[in-house]
Amino acid sequence: MINEDNTALAAQFLRHDAPLDAISSDLQHDGAVYRTLLESTRAIPWKIDWHTMEFAYIGPQIEALLGWPPSSWKTVQDWAERMHPDDRAQVVDFCVAQSKAGADHEADYRALTSDGGYVWLRDVVHVVRDEAGEVQALVGFMFDISERKKTEEQVARLQRELEELSFKDGLTSVGNRRMFDIALAREWDAALKTRSALSLVMIDIDFFKSYNDYYGHVQGDACLKRVAEILGEGLRSGDFLGRFGGEEFVLVLPDTGADAAMRVAERCRNLIGAAQIAHERSPYRQVVTASFGVGTIVPSEDLDSTGFVNLVDAQLYNAKDNGRDCIAAIDRSRVR
Repeated sequence: MINEDNTALAAQFLRHDAPLDAISSDLQHDGAVYRTLLESTRAIPWKIDWHTMEFAYIGPQIEALLGWPPSSWKTVQDWAERMHPDDRAQVVDFCVAQSKAGADHEADYRALTSDGGYVWLRDVVHVVRDEAGEVQALVGFMFDISERKKTEEQVARLQRELEELSFKDGLTSVGNRRMFDIALAREWDAALKTRSALSLVMIDIDFFKSYNDYYGHVQGDACLKRVAEILGEGLRSGDFLGRFGGEEFVLVLPDTGADAAMRVAERCRNLIGAAQIAHERSPYRQVVTASFGVGTIVPSEDLDSTGFVNLVDAQLYNAKDNGRDCIAAIDRSRVR
């Protein structure tokens, strides 16, 4: 167990004024007991002389864990060199600073094994000082925390996966409404700062209720997933695709003017038509089509992002009122 009792025990056993080969006769029995206790635990005790920066002692358990014999641990340089390069600078700087300040501390790092692998260690360090308060030695324990780190990494991975799922639409795997709100807010703030154009495209699958009524909801779900895939094919790097709700999708196009936004919308509309998804109840060639509302703005204090979404949504309804399978657009980027 990692606690202050361990380091106190190490400090008592590895006293700075009592070398291991010269323990006074009245402490011989206690020293033997402490050695037995320390060397029978899985924790690895050690001692470093502060003035020489040499190991005065390191437990034999180190060889079983890392493969390096105790005799190979000469100085702190051996300790530093047997540390993962990505951990070395930060851990060494931290431990040196804490030790100079006379503060007990802990550090986690990956230690190199003799066969080239790495083991996660936690060093618990106790600073031994003389009567004047000067640092004389460092004593402590190394603990193998590989299993703990593995568990922490698994938990972190699961948390990341859960977070990703919380931002994904469960059916189509594109961004959900929550992610759309975050993406729009982020791009709105960025465009507001740079005075650049921001475009939004709202998409509604035409006659989707009739599609569901005719083909059933299972086939309707398959249609939504296919349309999401098609829309993804029409995007550029940096564009956002999300499901707005039901059969509606939305694109956020950062740093995109009105003409470029229309090209993206037209490309997506053509891709959906070219997919030839059968829709017997549609009056348009009996295939799935979609209506598009497009809006472009240079964000200002005159209109917030919610108002902008409402403007684009109105354009989507204009497209549906004008016969569907078309695009209606509004350009607010030139309004001052």
